[in-house]
Amino acid sequence: MQDFNQKIIEEFRANAGVVGGPFEGATLVLLTTTGAKSGKRTTSPTMYFQDGDRYFIIASNGGADHHPAWYHNLRATPQATAEIGTETFEVKATVIEGEERDTLYAKAVEIAPGFAEYEAKTTRRIPVLALHRV
Repeated sequence: MQDFNQKIIEEFRANAGVVGGPFEGATLVLLTTTGAKSGKRTTSPTMYFQDGDRYFIIASNGGADHHPAWYHNLRATPQATAEIGTETFEVKATVIEGEERDTLYAKAVEIAPGFAEYEAKTTRRIPVLALHRV
C-alpha cells in the first residue's frame, strides 16, 4: 500500500493534483499528518469533498474493519498540511458527528458511489472529518 500511495503522491505533485488510474477524475488531497505514536510526518492521498467553504474527508480505509492511520494521527494531532492542486495550506481537522455526519456521508456517496460499498463491507461507523483552513 505504501508503494501505491507513493506513486499517487508523485503523480499528483508532477501533474498539479491530477492523477489517473482508480482516482482519475476524483478530487484528491495530499494530507500530511503527524504520527500519533511515531511523531513522524506522513503524507496520505485521500479523496475530499467540499461543503460550502470547508473540505471534508472520509476515513473509509476501503471498507476495512479499522480506521486508516491518518485518522488516528488527526485524532492525536488535528493540525495537518493539505495539498490540493498546486496549493499547500495548513488545516485543522474535526470529526463530524450525528446527523451532519450522515448528511455529508450521503453527499460523498452521491459523488463517489464506492463509499456505499465501503460502508457495507464493515461494521464500524466510518468517520467523516472536516478540514478547516488555519
